[in-house]
Amino acid sequence: MAKSGRKASFASLDKHRKRLAETPMRVQFAIDPNRFKRYSAAAGDLLLDYSKNRIDEDVMAALFDLARAAGVEERRTQMCEGEHINITEDRAVMHMALRYQGDKPVPVDGKDVMPDIRAVLAHIESYTNDVRNGVIRSHTNEQITDVVNIGIGGSDLGPAMLTLALEPYTRADLRAHYVSNVDGAHIHDTLKRLKPQTTMFIIASKTFTTDETMTNAASARKWIADALGDAAVSDHFAAVSTNIEACKGFGIREDRIFGFWDWVGGRYSIWSAIGLPVALAVGYENFAKILKGADAMDQHFLTTPLEQNLPVILGLLGVWYRNVWGFSTQAVIPYDQRLSRLPAYLQQLDMESNGKSVTLGGKAVGWSTGAIVWGEPGTNGQHAFFQLIHQGTDVIPTDFLIAAKPHESLPPHHDKLVANVLAQSEALMLGKTEEEVVSELKARGLDKAKIKELAPHKVFPGNRPSNTLFYPQLTPEMLGSLVAMYEHKVFVQGVIWNINSYDQWGVELGKQLAKALLPKVKGEASSDGHDSSTKGLLGYYLSHKG
Repeated sequence: MAKSGRKASFASLDKHRKRLAETPMRVQFAIDPNRFKRYSAAAGDLLLDYSKNRIDEDVMAALFDLARAAGVEERRTQMCEGEHINITEDRAVMHMALRYQGDKPVPVDGKDVMPDIRAVLAHIESYTNDVRNGVIRSHTNEQITDVVNIGIGGSDLGPAMLTLALEPYTRADLRAHYVSNVDGAHIHDTLKRLKPQTTMFIIASKTFTTDETMTNAASARKWIADALGDAAVSDHFAAVSTNIEACKGFGIREDRIFGFWDWVGGRYSIWSAIGLPVALAVGYENFAKILKGADAMDQHFLTTPLEQNLPVILGLLGVWYRNVWGFSTQAVIPYDQRLSRLPAYLQQLDMESNGKSVTLGGKAVGWSTGAIVWGEPGTNGQHAFFQLIHQGTDVIPTDFLIAAKPHESLPPHHDKLVANVLAQSEALMLGKTEEEVVSELKARGLDKAKIKELAPHKVFPGNRPSNTLFYPQLTPEMLGSLVAMYEHKVFVQGVIWNINSYDQWGVELGKQLAKALLPKVKGEASSDGHDSSTKGLLGYYLSHKG
């Protein structure tokens, strides 16, 4: 699809926007009693209700036409068949292979990658079982009670999110911790509650050179060596890396090094050995169920017609709001405390993937890309930022996530949680008119002057879009499906925007400058060559560091 074709498609969709601007959702619901049935879809037990969006059948038809014209189906096949769709790094994009449950070969560059994948999974299974069963013990022959994963970005956000989400499947006597920030406070505050004698570390860095990760790894190594001696390092460290020699030089024995491949992007790597701390925390059996759930979503994405395809529908709605309505942000509000890290995980997945301003051909894009993704769990968010979502000047499309059944038996907590999530989506859609406000205030016995004063502040514009994702329970399988669904949503949008969703050059420049600045921050070199702001800030730091 040519650049001019995309612009023309967005211009064509703008006619639908103008038309629907005259018919708010509350009117659409009033005239169509089947709206929920018409605009909902499912993948297994996962239900997507997208009826509370500024859409009708003509809009959805136009969006599906756009997906086909942009080549979503063809690009999906290219990804699945191992073509190098990551063109700037000349790599295949094969994270789906990591969770594939079938028995067919999966070729990448002419080689079936499934034997290697399954060998790593078997290595993870045996290692995690041995740690959990006490076969692998500490240098002092004690049971491991704490596992600290040291990584950053995709080596941290995904595993940390999954571990928290699956807390009901963890053991009280084997705790997982995550350290990512190069700020010394992060590793200091994590380690101060742990015992060296019963703590194991996983260093997650593909190259074993990531600055933040290796700085934290060095501090962790010193902590163990100071307490137990240098010989203890090999008993307390494992690594997820492709740089075997560097790992061995650090003191990690080769049978505790877990590899992965360059066709696995960092933010798509939780299905690989990067998920090792998750398997340790919840058990390999449950980690395997996460993979199974993700594969189920993969099969849904690969085989379901676009009109009933959850990732496609979500991706197209995102394009509709980003490019046609001009809504720049997307809120993700899980009504599940254990999914509190999901919005941060999706920030990286979405914004690092689709935060691009050039096309696959290297030209400047002629349209907006990459929504700003953010969120917090409900109901906490209701008492924080929902004021802006309901009555602010910006419209913020929102995804709500909720399970029908909790893991706890604490009535009436979950009924109240569900009532809140349903109320929020309904309130965003309906709003409250001035007439309704006036009627309420009259019923309270307020006089006309007070009603006139208060009414404008109590009006809710409504017509604010949301999706609701409902599922029976947050199991490992369902969690895998949810994450894979959002991965594929990002893919769909990247295809429509004609960008490479699988590189991340934008993270490099700051790293390069930080490396050059470090001697100057240490006071070992002059600040010459920098702008006046940077020089001034360096001067302030050097005069106050003590």
